[in-house]
Amino acid sequence: MDRATDPHIPFPLLNRLPTPLLRKVPAITIIFWVIKLMTTAMGESTSDYLVFHINPYVAVVVAGVGLVVALTLQLMVRHYIPWIYWLAVTMVAVFGTMAADVLHVVLGIPYAVSTAFFAAALAAIFIVWQRTEHTLSIHHIDTPRRELFYWATVMATFALGTAVGDMTAATLGLGYLASGILFALLFAVPAVAYRFLGLNAIMAFWFAYIVTRPLGASFADWFGKSALGGLGLGDATVSLVLTLLIVGFVAYLTVSPQRVPQPARAASEGVDEELSTASG
Repeated sequence: MDRATDPHIPFPLLNRLPTPLLRKVPAITIIFWVIKLMTTAMGESTSDYLVFHINPYVAVVVAGVGLVVALTLQLMVRHYIPWIYWLAVTMVAVFGTMAADVLHVVLGIPYAVSTAFFAAALAAIFIVWQRTEHTLSIHHIDTPRRELFYWATVMATFALGTAVGDMTAATLGLGYLASGILFALLFAVPAVAYRFLGLNAIMAFWFAYIVTRPLGASFADWFGKSALGGLGLGDATVSLVLTLLIVGFVAYLTVSPQRVPQPARAASEGVDEELSTASG
């Protein structure tokens, strides 16, 4: 029975009962993936531009402060607000790129080692999240603890994706374009496997989510840099164009009546994913 109609709960106490958060993440649509790819690309080009055009330590501090502010805003609101959510994702993209690059450029750690490190960190987050909350479904991001797990996962995927993308382009010598094509093919794998092979929906989502990072970053580097077969348009130009595109898409989501997932639909999707998890 709903709390508002339960005769056993005195009406004055209703406002004192804990209320679960509404959905804090967007619906997974084509627009979601388009903006996600653009934020990964924009984070790569913006991070590289800041690090090479101002003091790199200042750049890291500025990005870190921006990340803290954006995540604080996201954690404070009680429901999904497009510009706040995507601001947080964008700042994770910028700072996540810097975190991965610091290990290689400043500390001299090979990309293969940093890739293994971030992969292990991501696996650890998934394990703790699953054991604590018994689901990795983004349709159940409705408590503060689950939201913290979600954003920890997002940050780990960005750092891992950055290391993987740099490893394929530089260490393995594929260059930016070939790396981008490789990750585009990998990005399609979970969709095909989910559609035709019955891949678990949650696994398919997170696999695709991780791949968006090196996919977007590879093409951002291909457009912006002249090394490794890039077109050399400049990181500043690529960052500016992507920023304008992201602002345009987020503005559309803000005014669109479909910007917030319907509760009934969200619950249905969550049940579908949990059933998929149970049968997987």
